[in-house]
Amino acid sequence: MDKFSGPLGLLLSMIEGEEMDITEVNLAKIADEYVNYIRATENIDPEEMADFLVVAAKLLFIKSKALLPYLYSEEVKEDVDDLEKQLKMYKEFVAASLKIKNIIADKNFLFLPPLIKNRRQHFNLPVFSAPQKVNTKVLHDEYVRIIMALEKKKEEKLPERTLEAKINIEDKILAIKKMLLDRIRVSFSKLLNSSTTRTEVIVNFLAALELAKQNELIFEQDELFSEIHIRRQV
Repeated sequence: MDKFSGPLGLLLSMIEGEEMDITEVNLAKIADEYVNYIRATENIDPEEMADFLVVAAKLLFIKSKALLPYLYSEEVKEDVDDLEKQLKMYKEFVAASLKIKNIIADKNFLFLPPLIKNRRQHFNLPVFSAPQKVNTKVLHDEYVRIIMALEKKKEEKLPERTLEAKINIEDKILAIKKMLLDRIRVSFSKLLNSSTTRTEVIVNFLAALELAKQNELIFEQDELFSEIHIRRQV
């Protein structure tokens, strides 16, 4: 796993290292390993770190969806499918680049159509013959059309989006601790539903897991598939 290119390269190397297929379930399984690797690695370019964190956030979202599917609607499936498609497409590009690398290594720089035999049984090199309707004017007009299309595309304005406010997991941990000081126990779904964005849902979820890991709270469930509650560890 020492050699990878970018966040998708790291994710693909982990998936293939575990001999997994690229599916939603396997992406959820690999989420913790991906996040831990980023935390432990110091040689990631700071300019690329944002891209790694975007993929990490998507993986944690997929994991939270796998653990608590009843909190998510069918609409969020598009985000999961998007990461799967990106990873599968990246894998295809990697395979294609390896083929090109082998071609270059073999020095096969020139590819010709099959040679044509003439009447004397000699081989003639194939000659390119443009269609009869193609002339300099047609080529010029097509060139101008392509240039104008590219210029028009440059002028298209990208849709404006408002950046979400930064959400800190440490702040959420303190908020949950304060909440549990005032109450005996709190509904876990109510905690997550209080979030205003999808990112906040994930951060709240991770904050609760971190507190459980530190033995500062416990999860309770009266019976299978019933409401989950969190309570401060005494």
